[in-house]
Amino acid sequence: MDRFDMMMRAPLDRRQMLAGAAAMLAAVPAGAQGLVDLRLPGGPSRRPLAGGFPGKGEMIVQRIHPPLLETPMEVFDGDVFTPNDRFFVRWHWSDFPTSVDAGAFRLAVHGRVRRPLSISLAQLLRMPRVELAAVNQCSGNSRGLFEPRVPGAQWAHGAMGNARWTGVRLRDLLDRAGVLADAVAVRFAGLDGTTVEGAPRYEKALAIDHARDGEVMIAFAMNGEQLPLLNGFPIRLIVPGYYSTYWIKMLSDIEVLAAPDDGYWMAKAYRIPTTPGADIAPGTKDFPTVPIGRMVPRSFVTSLREGQAVPLRPVLPVGGIALGGDRGVARVELSADGGRSWLPTRLGPDHGRYSFRRWDADLPLAGPGRLTLMVRCTNDAGEGQPMKPVWNPSGFMRGNVEAVSIEVRADA
Repeated sequence: MDRFDMMMRAPLDRRQMLAGAAAMLAAVPAGAQGLVDLRLPGGPSRRPLAGGFPGKGEMIVQRIHPPLLETPMEVFDGDVFTPNDRFFVRWHWSDFPTSVDAGAFRLAVHGRVRRPLSISLAQLLRMPRVELAAVNQCSGNSRGLFEPRVPGAQWAHGAMGNARWTGVRLRDLLDRAGVLADAVAVRFAGLDGTTVEGAPRYEKALAIDHARDGEVMIAFAMNGEQLPLLNGFPIRLIVPGYYSTYWIKMLSDIEVLAAPDDGYWMAKAYRIPTTPGADIAPGTKDFPTVPIGRMVPRSFVTSLREGQAVPLRPVLPVGGIALGGDRGVARVELSADGGRSWLPTRLGPDHGRYSFRRWDADLPLAGPGRLTLMVRCTNDAGEGQPMKPVWNPSGFMRGNVEAVSIEVRADA
């Protein structure tokens, strides 16, 4: 019996550990450790820091019901794999279980299949396992930086995280069920419900070929430990290279469809303009849209914070993280002159095409004064980051070159 079997076979302990989750969620404001200024344009930008959420350390609280918890940027300056207790959290409805009986849990596979299944966790654990490093990023990560401001959670850059995910291939499970020849899509749902009468249950779908590509997986562990409750215990869907809207938490239902999913969360929500980069002019009306899908390259300075004072020295070490979207990171470059010239950086270990990758550089300093650092990533398909921020009314898919301004002081 390995450690995952032992973790999953202790449902009573699991239930006891999380029995107070609802009360803890309600009490978080009283446990706030202070405020952080996310420097968001166009509106209030201070958010509480709190450590009272189940299985979580100190997080930036964007919302309590349902919990929207942002990872502080300094966390990303450690290992490229985001600690489970600092991994961001995003739920659509507040009606989700505060405890799950792992022994009684079942995953249903039905629809256009020969053999409908009701799979226990023990059965999943006996299937061939895979591990994959992949970034999980909210579609609206950095929405708070959109100008003009758009509705929705006003995230800074911390609605993302990177983990080693352990689980089973979705393809293997679909093969066990026997997908019929007329199948065109697969729809997924979790244990969470709705809090408004008549509201649509949160469901997402993938085309059948995507669902069967061998990379989409059902994970029961992240970074070598069981999934935290708030990140989807006992299992969740992993869709490498795609935004987290598809990464269904507490996955409990898989339905194979003979037609494209026309439900609300595919036909109406999480859609982007068909224009390049999903970019349109503010105020544009009646534009065609498609469901959001693959991520785009991004990169960040994590070793320095906005407005930080640093001492004048010959060379300033600068570091951060990058992701290639749905491809690997090929190169990362740093600029300190508004993008007129770019300095190559040193890339850290490659953990796979879907993972964060560390970058570092030694920036020569000419003298004291204000310095604005810009960083850009190019993936191995040659796709890079634009200088101009995109805009769309949903605040999705920001991927432009980001900047951090610091103060170089001779007396610091």
